[in-house]
This record gives sequence, structure tokens and C-alpha cells, in this order.
Amino acid sequence: MSSDKIAKLQDHKYINLETYKKNGQAVRTPVWFVVFDEQIFVMTTKNTGKVKRIRNNQDVKIMPCSMRGEPKGEWVTAKARFANESETQKAIQLRHKKYGFRAKLVGMFVKKDEPIVIAIMI
Repeated sequence: MSSDKIAKLQDHKYINLETYKKNGQAVRTPVWFVVFDEQIFVMTTKNTGKVKRIRNNQDVKIMPCSMRGEPKGEWVTAKARFANESETQKAIQLRHKKYGFRAKLVGMFVKKDEPIVIAIMI
């Protein structure tokens, strides 16, 4: 079942990642993602709100979306965790392959911040 849900994301460039504040309020963020080993990986930096929210609550929802977060599918409930070192390296490699020059350009701007990779399991 989860393989079908992951397969539906493959042709998209963005997913909307819904995380939750301590008071339960949902925060939706359109993000780039890659798929590897039946999991979805999202890269960010350590000081972002989504990292802080996932530290407090690993429940998330995702859906394919446009660059601006406009829905392009159905919400799927999932669990998030922080990727280990080997998963992080693989996710970075796959992101460069999927997003090409844009990923390298973004990487130059966030180079000073420590990258964090979020693994999402449906």
C-alpha cells in the first residue's frame, strides 16, 4: 500500500509537508523531496521551524503540490524522523540528480548551515 502512495509522488517536484506546533496547529511547507528505499527524504537546515516541530511531534502529512503549495493530490499520513549519515549522503546525491543545477545553487547559499535530512515513512 505505501509503495503505491510513494509511486504517485515520483513524477512531482514538490510535496507539501505538514508539521505540527506544540499547540497542535498545522504548518504546511512546500519542499523538494527524493524517494529512496521506500522512504521520502527532505533536506533542510538545523534551525528551521519544521525541524523544531518534528523534534516535538513526528506525526506529519504529505501531499504532492506546486512550488507555492497548491494541492496536486491527496493528503497522506506519515511519520518523520531524522536520517542517519548514510541516508543523508544518499539523499543529497539523489537531490542533486533530481533537481540538478537548482540544487547546487541552493546548496551554495545554505552551505554555512548544517544540513538535516528528514526521512518520512508512509
